[in-house]
Amino acid sequence: MDAARYAAIETLRDGRAIEIRALRPGDRDGLLLALQESSAESRYRRFFSGKSRFSDDEIAYFLDIDFSTHVALVAVDERGRGAIVGGGRYILIGPEKAEVAFFVVDRCQGNGMGAALMRHLAAIGGKAGLRELSADVLADNAAMLKVFRNSGLQVQTAREADVVHVALLLP
Repeated sequence: MDAARYAAIETLRDGRAIEIRALRPGDRDGLLLALQESSAESRYRRFFSGKSRFSDDEIAYFLDIDFSTHVALVAVDERGRGAIVGGGRYILIGPEKAEVAFFVVDRCQGNGMGAALMRHLAAIGGKAGLRELSADVLADNAAMLKVFRNSGLQVQTAREADVVHVALLLP
């Protein structure tokens, strides 16, 4: 599977079609707009801080994807203007192990987009030889914890203060 050319269509619970595809170099403005359109709470849950601006180095890090050690997918709303409305990525942190993270704009939350992104990243990671995806999730982020619990993967969790460490074992 060529992760850099990955693309699939998903239908969300509200009937909306989205394209889940590999992040492209030209997605910079769309990605930044999606982050700006989201609430401070959503940004806090993703970045563990109320970030409203990103440095040039941070932006470069988000966009400099090699599709080997760093894989990133975006969800593009097929209705309207084709805006980026979510994304997910994994970054290798060890042999056969990667850290995973997701972001869904507020207006699209609760429709299964995080679950769809999770399925696609797990499939790409599994074909790339990964055996585990891990994430640190704020303990009050019930929606993301539910995505992991309902992923169909074996889930291991450990709580430390306000953070839940999640390990998803790939088949």
